[in-house]
Amino acid sequence: MSGRVGHVTQAESSTMQYCSTRGGVGGWSFRDVLFSGYAPDGGMFMPETLPVLDPDALRSWRGLSYPRVVVEVASLFIPPQLIPRDDLGVLVEEALSGFSVPEVVRVARLKDGLTVLELFHGETLAFKDLAMSCTVHFLSYFLKKESRRAVVVVGTSGDTGGSAIQSAKGLPGLDVVVVYPRGRVTPVQEKHMTTCLEDNVHVFAADGSSDDIDQPLRRLFADQQLVLSHGLMSLNSVNWSRILIQLAHFVYAYLELSEVERAEPGAALPELEVVVPTGGAGNIAAAFIVKQMGVPLRLVAMVNANDIVHRTVTRGDFSMADKVTQTLATAIDIQDPYNMERVFWLLLGRDGASVKAMMEEFQRSHRHSLSEEQRRLLSDVLSTGAVSDEGILETMRRCWEENLYLLCPHTAVAVWHHYHCPHSWGVNRCYVATASPAKFQAAVQKAGLPFSPPAALQALDGLPTRCQELRRSADWSKDWEDRLRRHIQDVYAARKSRSAPPP
Repeated sequence: MSGRVGHVTQAESSTMQYCSTRGGVGGWSFRDVLFSGYAPDGGMFMPETLPVLDPDALRSWRGLSYPRVVVEVASLFIPPQLIPRDDLGVLVEEALSGFSVPEVVRVARLKDGLTVLELFHGETLAFKDLAMSCTVHFLSYFLKKESRRAVVVVGTSGDTGGSAIQSAKGLPGLDVVVVYPRGRVTPVQEKHMTTCLEDNVHVFAADGSSDDIDQPLRRLFADQQLVLSHGLMSLNSVNWSRILIQLAHFVYAYLELSEVERAEPGAALPELEVVVPTGGAGNIAAAFIVKQMGVPLRLVAMVNANDIVHRTVTRGDFSMADKVTQTLATAIDIQDPYNMERVFWLLLGRDGASVKAMMEEFQRSHRHSLSEEQRRLLSDVLSTGAVSDEGILETMRRCWEENLYLLCPHTAVAVWHHYHCPHSWGVNRCYVATASPAKFQAAVQKAGLPFSPPAALQALDGLPTRCQELRRSADWSKDWEDRLRRHIQDVYAARKSRSAPPP
């Protein structure tokens, strides 16, 4: 590891270990958590300690390319005895080599200080391609090194499934099982999943919401016998490696947009406000971790009509609505912002017992009320807002009229904040663009804006498709769990028999 980071020594990086947010597991390695989903006690993995990025480190990183920032950040959390620094650099370079712009992540500077961080230049045109491609390369590195197999199981609200499939298709030693909510993803998102016919890709269309899908998947990952015997793992943002790479989004944004290079030595570093469209809360959790590491960020989470994060921050009402509301911003139509568990854990001083009680109550009853002290702690570090579909369309139209710049509906959820919340003097602001508008043709057309789909998307229309169905039933959650369990067992057994040496 390079010596750029002021408060993180080689020894500290070499001993980086991970624990569960619910307190039942500790001392796991990066390799352990990479191959896991939820922790065995139902919690999420987090580093036992967070490195600190001091002002000298941040100044010295100014001007690094996005891939170099990823390597610098990842090397703080992946000990060199697991992935040597040179190997880590090669893996990240290979993972990010197929993006459509040379800088991988692009910054668009528009009228009146509107600055957009474009994270969507990967193969499936969504921010998840960045972390997914790196995570899959880390996974493949260990599988090859250990001569073993794994089965990745992914529930998706739209973008994660396609990204996982495109990153892992055809890889030896790896099968990918993706479950998506039928009728609740865009045609492009669906085609990115169902047109992939590689033998190691298994796609299921479920009659329900993404939150419905999460229920049987949680139970599968809680079955440690299944997890260990079949190499079961998750590539949702449950997986720490996904969050780890997302840390780099916010470090890079800070280096590019805060004007940190102008700060005098010894003076306080400038703040950067980052505004994030929020569903499962993976990006906002990553941004909060970066803030905890010493980077001076102001955080704003913007949601659509599925406003649980907004209600939690403003009223302490951490409870699901009766049903998921379908909106134009489909990928954040989520009522279970599961990565908020990581935020709660940090806010509550890494108190696993308190987080366990909170989250188990939430999972049992779908509601939990934060104490006023807890709500105040949260609102001190996170601001929120909620945007209707009409607000999304209004934002898309205004941004186009003023800049000739198309927003996807999710990015519009964030950019609504630009038009309705005054800019703090002296604080730069960044809006996170999580997907290309090319994926959301219906929303662009509903806004009355011009749209010309890229050739790569047009080509999807003529491709054959393949998927299996998970139908609604009286005991649908258990039925889906059983169906997926049998499929995982059958796939693993078939692969194992093919790889066995002849008698």
